[in-house]
Amino acid sequence: MGHLHLSVLVLLVAYLAGTQALYFYLEGSEKKCFIEDLPKETMVIGVYSSEQYSAANNHWVENKDLKIEIAVEELPQGHRIVDIKGDSSGRFSFTSTESGDHSICISASSNSWFDNSKTRLTLDMDFDDPTDHHDHNAEGVSERKIDLVKRVHELNERVEDIQIEQNAQHEREKDFRDQSELTNSRVVWWTIAQLIVLGVVCFWQMNYFKNFFMAKKLV
Repeated sequence: MGHLHLSVLVLLVAYLAGTQALYFYLEGSEKKCFIEDLPKETMVIGVYSSEQYSAANNHWVENKDLKIEIAVEELPQGHRIVDIKGDSSGRFSFTSTESGDHSICISASSNSWFDNSKTRLTLDMDFDDPTDHHDHNAEGVSERKIDLVKRVHELNERVEDIQIEQNAQHEREKDFRDQSELTNSRVVWWTIAQLIVLGVVCFWQMNYFKNFFMAKKLV
């Protein structure tokens, strides 16, 4: 399911322009990367916040011990322009030196008891494209941003529903398998019991007829 989250993330990042707001999940120390095509000398400002699921409290809480690692590379040169390990919430910024694809990778790490739990990360990125005149279509960009944020939430909710359904399906399959094994076991023991009863009846009949014939002096 992680691939499905990543696909949703990549599609939305490729579609959005200007300001981008989205959230996604990280499992344990999982790293997620996406590609952004940036013009030269584009300033990018990212603001992020993270929460981890607490089974004890049964809800999402901020883990102050959590560290968020962010790396940005210019492709295909592999020139790393951002390599930071920030707090659970914070910001980062960079300016593209060349036009083209940029790889943005995010991962989480912690030494606390939250380790190996799911992290929900919210990310807002603002792209200041020097060739783009946002003042002429600011309202349209804002409306598109709101619409796409709603789509992100809806898609993530659908992914969660699919995961829940898959878990339920696995439980049903396990129950069916256990029931089938129990039924097969009962059939085997019932067959053995029938063979034993049949053997006893045959032995009794043979002994009975033997005594009968001997009594009638037929043997």
